[in-house]
Amino acid sequence: VAGMFLRLLSDIQWRAAHPKWRRMTGSQRSTSTTAEPHPLSLPAQAQVVICGGGIMGTSVAYHLSKMGFKDIVLLEQGRLAAGTTRFCAGIVSTARPVSIELKMAHYSNKLYQQLEQETGVQTGYMKTGSISLAQTQDRLISLKRIASSLNVRGIPCEIISPKKVSQLHPLINIHDLVGAMYVPEDALVSSANVSLALATAASRNGVQIHERTSVSHVTIQKGRVTGVETDRGRIQCEYFVNCAGQWAYELGHSGEEPVHIPVHACEHFYLLTHPLQEPLSSSLPTIVDPDGRIYIRNWQGGILSGGFEKNPKPLFTEGRNQLEIQNLQEDWDHFGPLLSALLRRMPGLEALQIMQLVNCPESFTPDMRCIMGESPTARGYFVLAGMNSAGISYGGGAGKYLAEWIVNGYPSENVWPLDLKRFGTLQSSRTFLRHRVMEVMPLIYDLKVPRWDFQTGRQLRTSPLYDRLDAQGARWMEKHGFERVKYFVPPGSDLLDLDHSKTFYKPDWFDIVGAEVKCCKEAVCVIDMSSFTKFEISSTGDQALEYLQYLFSNDLDVPVGHVVHTGMLNEKGGYENDCSIARLSKRSFFMISPTDQQVHCWAWLKNHLPDDSNLVLEDVTWKYTALNLIGPRAVDVLSELSYAPMTAEHFPSLFCKEMSVGYANGIRVMSITHTGEPGFVLYIPIEYALHVYNEVMNMGQKYGIRNAGYYALRSLRIEKFFAFWGQDLDAFTTPMECGREFQVKLDKGMEFLGQEVLLEQKQNGVYKRFTMFILEDHDTDMDLWPWWGEPIFRNGRYVGKTTSSAYSYTLERHVCLGFVHHFDEQTGEELVVTTDFINQGEYEIDIAGQRFQAKAKLYPFSSLFAQRRRKDDVELSGYQRE
Repeated sequence: VAGMFLRLLSDIQWRAAHPKWRRMTGSQRSTSTTAEPHPLSLPAQAQVVICGGGIMGTSVAYHLSKMGFKDIVLLEQGRLAAGTTRFCAGIVSTARPVSIELKMAHYSNKLYQQLEQETGVQTGYMKTGSISLAQTQDRLISLKRIASSLNVRGIPCEIISPKKVSQLHPLINIHDLVGAMYVPEDALVSSANVSLALATAASRNGVQIHERTSVSHVTIQKGRVTGVETDRGRIQCEYFVNCAGQWAYELGHSGEEPVHIPVHACEHFYLLTHPLQEPLSSSLPTIVDPDGRIYIRNWQGGILSGGFEKNPKPLFTEGRNQLEIQNLQEDWDHFGPLLSALLRRMPGLEALQIMQLVNCPESFTPDMRCIMGESPTARGYFVLAGMNSAGISYGGGAGKYLAEWIVNGYPSENVWPLDLKRFGTLQSSRTFLRHRVMEVMPLIYDLKVPRWDFQTGRQLRTSPLYDRLDAQGARWMEKHGFERVKYFVPPGSDLLDLDHSKTFYKPDWFDIVGAEVKCCKEAVCVIDMSSFTKFEISSTGDQALEYLQYLFSNDLDVPVGHVVHTGMLNEKGGYENDCSIARLSKRSFFMISPTDQQVHCWAWLKNHLPDDSNLVLEDVTWKYTALNLIGPRAVDVLSELSYAPMTAEHFPSLFCKEMSVGYANGIRVMSITHTGEPGFVLYIPIEYALHVYNEVMNMGQKYGIRNAGYYALRSLRIEKFFAFWGQDLDAFTTPMECGREFQVKLDKGMEFLGQEVLLEQKQNGVYKRFTMFILEDHDTDMDLWPWWGEPIFRNGRYVGKTTSSAYSYTLERHVCLGFVHHFDEQTGEELVVTTDFINQGEYEIDIAGQRFQAKAKLYPFSSLFAQRRRKDDVELSGYQRE
């Protein structure tokens, strides 16, 4: 019986029902190891080759064929759905905290619901609903936040009492519960059969599927995919899609030009039981008990229960390969804590007969989010892998978005949180991956409060000032592998409490960050911002300027020494990057971008380089330490250190000049701070970093200087209404939608990417507007805090979500930033958002189900600015990123 489960009856049932499939593939076999006839030969060429016949590969093939692509080949080294897909627990859950993951899961659920009717293949789809249990108030808060997101997307969801849990699932022990979240439309499926149904539909649409065919490597010439080498010959192709699951890493590294795909496998255990004496109803809801670290679903009248233990077992670190995943060795000692949690939750199972403990590999990523998108180094090489044990939930939506990416050049939603280019080569160390996935797997069910940080793989990229700052009480977070300071703990504070402060309410660092913000406004602070991405672009002629003028919306033909804030836009006018560019000379430019733009921005710039160009593009991130001097006394500190006047008359806003600071020469000083406060950023060659930092701190003592961190920076930029790329800005947001028309020069004398869309928006209006909200009836000490992703309501109707928020120590109120949409009340159609529409509404922000009144603003409060400057300077001096 267990063996029947492990194959999920898929080969026998499906192939028996589809003789055409046998003729097409030549795979006339049952699940037994009978001899195969010779399969059909591979085609010499194809438009798309997909490697991997699991849920991801078949979903991509299905959606590509639906979108009109015909010349598609899917290769599977073993049998279809014989990898991780075969062992998947089959739970389709939409309760996801990340917006794009929620959308993928919701689409998957709708797709699977109609797949059986479309293909004739039984998928086992059963809408059972799911119940997520909360044993603590913090867990209940996290569920309420998810429930708010589900409800505004039209997905039925409710927070229920323990008593209601017992009514929905009578076998559940509710004595330790404080509440739960019920999602009635969640479902169960046979994962392998879903994959086979997708393959059936794809093959009917012309997709060629070849089993028992291994890909040895992908050939890449001049940075572009040209073909695939297999054990049965070569296929020339334009696009290659790596859906190889846990083997995606090895396949990516198999060619001469490696594609880094940071996934690593861990053992995943679940239990199968014989049917209960009174078999469980097939419609009973799936139970997710994250505090107990387990999930429970019905299976053939019995139980299927697994979980994510605190001490996972990584495997295949050395890259061992298997054509098909076999059931790994049972380990009852390891599964013991999960079994105990199961029996506590369902005490009636004590006498139940266990059928089998299944142990199968699952692949995980460094940040618990799946990986999709195009390789930054090889055009036409796409990846869809690393599902973190949620492959069946994401499979339909992920395949759809990747197919759109291949066909249209971009997906229909912002998938940056899942983009392969969010990682660099540094996350592909096998040691790093092994250690990180041991942390990631338990985190799937751990309570994740705002601003939590990974603990493994740390101190990988550090500023030269790391030890110096650490000794002064720095508390660290990590961004793109780079250590960055959150805040500095003053001497005498309770370090243990601060290090373990986890809450949805007012955090313990509140007063510490407040003191740093106060110093930024009244004296001078230093923030180490070395993690920012830094590129230099130069040419022998005017090519560098022409190239940048085409890629950026602002006019970069400015005098030498000037700094321009600008967007790097795509054809839709959306932000691929948000940056500052200094003109160092007539033919060279210095570009500052967000930390996590290092791979993405480099790839975008390289992909748009003209053929046979003499442009030189260099990543100089590691060459410079960046010190941000913020505050009214920054000018005094720098004047004394450089023996040069630094007042606005001699060093105007948005100016860049190479200077001496202390004994060090060649310091690039820019009159920007990324916060809207007065000050300067010093880009210091790394060998001078410690010297310049010491000089600045010593000279600044008489001006009240102190260190500060990124939490203070966040508070300052949000109260100034400055947007950050990757958080507020993305590839679907244009400058016209976020109040940055002044960064767009439509008349600069040459066309630039996205110009047509911006001209249209200028004429016809926009369908969303970036808006600032000040919470009015919110008690900072007692109420839940807004963090990001909270629904925004206008006159009682949902109009958007917050993208970031912070406490404003100046206003003594919480400030949220987010986008407001205008939906027609009858049809739901999106309408143009006007200034009057924003200003005439009554707004509320939903924080975990509780709504707070908010005042909407399209411009920052003028009272926030301590120093009055020209409007352009105020607007331009800070817009920047994390």
